[in-house]
Amino acid sequence: MDTRSIMIVGVGGQGSLLASRLLGSVLLAQGHDVKVSEVHGMSQRGGSVVTYVKYGDEVFSPVIEKGEADVIISFEQLEAARWLPYLKKGGKLITSTQKLDPMPVITGAAEYPDQIIEKLTAAGVEVTAVDALALAEQAGIAKASNVALMGVVAAKTGFDDKLWQDALEQCVPAKFLELNKKAFELGKASIGKASA
Repeated sequence: MDTRSIMIVGVGGQGSLLASRLLGSVLLAQGHDVKVSEVHGMSQRGGSVVTYVKYGDEVFSPVIEKGEADVIISFEQLEAARWLPYLKKGGKLITSTQKLDPMPVITGAAEYPDQIIEKLTAAGVEVTAVDALALAEQAGIAKASNVALMGVVAAKTGFDDKLWQDALEQCVPAKFLELNKKAFELGKASIGKASA
């Protein structure tokens, strides 16, 4: 198969690293060559972060250039808009509807943009938007919004559910495993049947 590229974007503290580990584990279990970059950016809480995941028969570098990403998974609306130039024509954007004010908004130097998801959709981008934080809170663990969003990814990609369950068991600490599995299932159920 050709190499495919996925970007995971968000804000420091939202769980990009766990999300990339889950996705990498699922892709490896399917027999792909997988390269995952480290988290790049201001990974302390509040800074913009990005992780690249590339997979296929043979992958030489995890780096994704503008216009190359098949899928962008975003934990926050503004980050979805910020990284949009990396999405290839016909690519898919899966985003949480969560809004986290960046420093210029916090200091009053800028305003958080209105209707980001509506504007992306109007521009012709295929957007799947869910309130991953609300799903995680429903599961009883607000910090698992990243895992709830990966449940959405699972529903959209159609990768084998057992592989996702195995990945959760490998990557999530035992004391949080059941709550994270619940968040994952709620994310998956929010989409319904696989549509990709």
